[in-house]
Amino acid sequence: MAEIAIMTDSNSGIMPAEEEKYGIHILPMPVIVDERTYSEGIDISLEEFYQRQAQGASISTSQPSPGDVSAMWDRLLKTYDEVVFIPMSSGLSSTCQTAMLLAQEEPYKGRVFVVDNHRISVTQAVSALEARSLAEAGKSAAEIKETLEREALDATIYIAVDTLEYLKKGGRITAAAAALGTVLRLKPVLTIQGEKLESYGKARGMKAAFQTMLDALNHDLDTRLAPLRKQGKLKIGLANSAMEEEKLEDFKKELAEAFPDMEMVYFPLTASIGTHVGPGGLGIGAVRSE
Repeated sequence: MAEIAIMTDSNSGIMPAEEEKYGIHILPMPVIVDERTYSEGIDISLEEFYQRQAQGASISTSQPSPGDVSAMWDRLLKTYDEVVFIPMSSGLSSTCQTAMLLAQEEPYKGRVFVVDNHRISVTQAVSALEARSLAEAGKSAAEIKETLEREALDATIYIAVDTLEYLKKGGRITAAAAALGTVLRLKPVLTIQGEKLESYGKARGMKAAFQTMLDALNHDLDTRLAPLRKQGKLKIGLANSAMEEEKLEDFKKELAEAFPDMEMVYFPLTASIGTHVGPGGLGIGAVRSE
């Protein structure tokens, strides 16, 4: 049986220091803070990132260089026969397309399998964990890729934004809209349905935004995801950015109570999303899991 390495990036919420814990290899995503490039989880932690953000640092994100990706593949292929790489959704970054092109070249062709399964954050982490389980069950890298891509859209994500400042900085809303929204305590609710981050709605205050997300998630679970729920093949997920621990625990409790029939998975929102969401953001969703 071939030895298969499962690899994803830190957008999943799994950090490089947690590789051994999860049995998954992590490519750190670059984040540019005040014109200096850092590797997430290597030379800047999530706590440091959000601290710098709160201090007003200029922040942007980038995709890993092809050299960084291939260097990690080279290292893994010294030990493993095949690599399954699960990057963030192709609809949110060009990382996936770049990796797919690279994997068609020697010496990676037939040994590195890049999965475009349209996920990020908790849903991406669950994909990586599923891939590891499939590898342990004896599936080939090609079979793992086929399974993950076939089930790619069996997921849903909603994100509530606590502050409008970073959406304004990223050009997603105007300064006037941000100012009015702040006065009215409006909290945008965004959604990811397989591809891009899109607007879903607005609510006054985070509690109302959380309820809006719960209602939206309930709708998805009662419609397109209902068959998977009946089969017991769904998990719910929660992710957050720089939030008070007590508030985070309250949201976790409410989510668990709303969906007692499903296991809850938690990972933090990392720099790529946090750059646009800012501190105090909250994401919930559901994802297929065998």
